[in-house]
Amino acid sequence: MQKIKLGLVSPYPPSKGTLNEYAFHLVKHLRHKVDIEKIVIFSDDIGEGYDTPELNDGCPVTIRSSWKFNKLTNFISLVREIKKAEVDLVLFNLQFLSFGDKKLSAAIGLLTPMITRLFGVPSVVLLHNITETVDLDSAGITSNPILRWIYSLSGTILTKILLWSNLVTFTIPKYVEIIEKKYRANNIALVPHGSFEVPPMPDFDKGNEELNVMTFGKFGTYKKVENMIDAVVRVREKTNRRIKIVIAGTDNPNVPGYLDSVKEKYKDVSDIVFTGYVEEEDVPRLFNASSFVVFDYASTTGSSGVLHQSGSYGKAVVIPKIGDLQELIEEEGYIGAYYEPGNVDEMTEAIHKLVIDPDYRKNIATNNYLAAASLPLGDIADWYILHFQSLIKTDTVKERQRETTLALDLSPVK
Repeated sequence: MQKIKLGLVSPYPPSKGTLNEYAFHLVKHLRHKVDIEKIVIFSDDIGEGYDTPELNDGCPVTIRSSWKFNKLTNFISLVREIKKAEVDLVLFNLQFLSFGDKKLSAAIGLLTPMITRLFGVPSVVLLHNITETVDLDSAGITSNPILRWIYSLSGTILTKILLWSNLVTFTIPKYVEIIEKKYRANNIALVPHGSFEVPPMPDFDKGNEELNVMTFGKFGTYKKVENMIDAVVRVREKTNRRIKIVIAGTDNPNVPGYLDSVKEKYKDVSDIVFTGYVEEEDVPRLFNASSFVVFDYASTTGSSGVLHQSGSYGKAVVIPKIGDLQELIEEEGYIGAYYEPGNVDEMTEAIHKLVIDPDYRKNIATNNYLAAASLPLGDIADWYILHFQSLIKTDTVKERQRETTLALDLSPVK
């Protein structure tokens, strides 16, 4: 079996673009696979003066700044760089706003996988969300009914364009079912999200006295923090215990200034820490210092990397009863303390139970660690390699068939 020269289109550290962490960890595992000869990362250009993570082991990895967020001509520069790199296949790590938060630049960027395939390089799309399941209002996109219809139509068209790739993969079974039924697509596959890292099993009895409640993400749209703060304040009053609130992450790009407004609103509440952007090397410390993790979500737009990280570090979670997220939890073996989205009373009760009952918290944390350990990203990398090899083999056979047909057509008639 030939070794694969793999291209990856994705934000990649030091870029802070969405899905950069997933790309970093996927490459970390792929570069150690014997089937991969080299990896070329086509990352977004964030300018100079930033340090790129060192990749000293495994196969050769090259990072090329090949596109810019919100630039209209990204597909041109990307295809040019992909052809120049002479890779066998390109994996696109995408969500619908990967190439820009302006509608035109985002849409034009999503043409790239199709164009890449038309230029003779097989393309695989890892699509982390689908428009059919996005709550446009809570996600901060639009609440206008006419714009909702336009967005839905645009999403359908863009999905059809993405399906012109050789293969489109999803991390959630429900997404596969929806796309198969709506688009009658047969070039799609389920490849689970996987856990970034699986550290040694933690000491689940450690740290029962000092309680740090953490939330992690890009906040302001469907992920917020006010309900969590209110709930923890109520639990403090009920239990008379010191509980630190850790808000790790940044504003969602669609809602700049959101966390600053939260700081101002809750300036009289003690023991709240706003970490800002969390560098990759600081993630283990952040999770290890946390007692459990709260998901203050009104909706979801895909699989949750934070959920898998919570499991990897052996943490209990407080989770809203949302279809995609709840389905993911149940299918991958995770459990949590549930509440109805937006219901502060139920969130308070869920947090309160985790605070006062260490055994309950330990049972959830242990279960989640075992769920994370059962599906590490290293295994997911093997799934992708199987798909890559199949596509390259099929593409090679087709190319030989074309060459044979052309040779026969050009042969002189005897």
